[in-house]
Amino acid sequence: MDQLRVGVLQFGTVNWEMDVILRHQLDSEYGFAIKIVPLSSKSANSIALQGGAVDVIVSDWIWVNRQRAAGKDYTFFPYSLTVGGLYVRPDSAVQQLSDLKNLKLGVAGGPVDKSWLLLQAFGRKQGLDIATAVEPAFAAPPLLNQLMLKGDLPAVLNFWHYGARLEAAGMLPLVDVRSMLDGLEIREPVPMLGWVFSSEWAEKNRQLIVGLLKASYAAKRILHESEEEWETIAPLTKAKDSATLDNLKRGYREGIPYGLKKNGMKVASKVFEVLAREGGKKLVGEATLLQAGTFWQVLDTEELIKNDVARQ
Repeated sequence: MDQLRVGVLQFGTVNWEMDVILRHQLDSEYGFAIKIVPLSSKSANSIALQGGAVDVIVSDWIWVNRQRAAGKDYTFFPYSLTVGGLYVRPDSAVQQLSDLKNLKLGVAGGPVDKSWLLLQAFGRKQGLDIATAVEPAFAAPPLLNQLMLKGDLPAVLNFWHYGARLEAAGMLPLVDVRSMLDGLEIREPVPMLGWVFSSEWAEKNRQLIVGLLKASYAAKRILHESEEEWETIAPLTKAKDSATLDNLKRGYREGIPYGLKKNGMKVASKVFEVLAREGGKKLVGEATLLQAGTFWQVLDTEELIKNDVARQ
């Protein structure tokens, strides 16, 4: 049976799905053997793919689009819709975006993080230049959570699974990326993360990549339907209590890529325009539009979901 090497961040949420695939032998069911390659960081993830140490990683289509504009052949297939959000301390008196003026705002992911750029575009729609209104403090997601819980930060913009932990600890959600997009009149589901691989490799290894995508979506259905499954993977989530686990479960389930049209390619083009305007070349490189081939169209997400339901 052919082996497929999947690069996975050591503490990333992809591990939850990988665990389900292995325990339920979904890789074997779909004709391949999965090999998980643990990696230490997002940059290590992309380096491993580019260097041929792994066949597939989970990343975002902005990175894929940038690579294609530079002549590389990477492509993207939706993995999750789940996005981050802005959380505030209950004692901060922040009830709306304008209340953040002159406050320090923790931001995960750096100056060209997609959530931070979308927040800026969203704020501008409301007449607020958030980049100058607040003092952004860029830091790693776990450190931001620690600082907020200690009271050193009144608000943070963090990735969804860190936000789930904040909410369980009593922090209040102010606005999430889905609401930001809605405020920018982008109302279709947007796939933010996806399986990323080489188009040429996929042509030569069609059975492997199709097998992985089928196994991935079968695992999503199991995690969508089964409460017991979440009890099994609870140690992997590092949830310290049931409230945190419930929030993580809800966030993951909300992120399953239902309702995408053409795998989200058209709506991603609209989001690209916003991100390119806000982030410039530091984010999108030489790309001026969504490149042909950025979204892998050989399979359709809705077809995968239907096929998995029929399989039961």
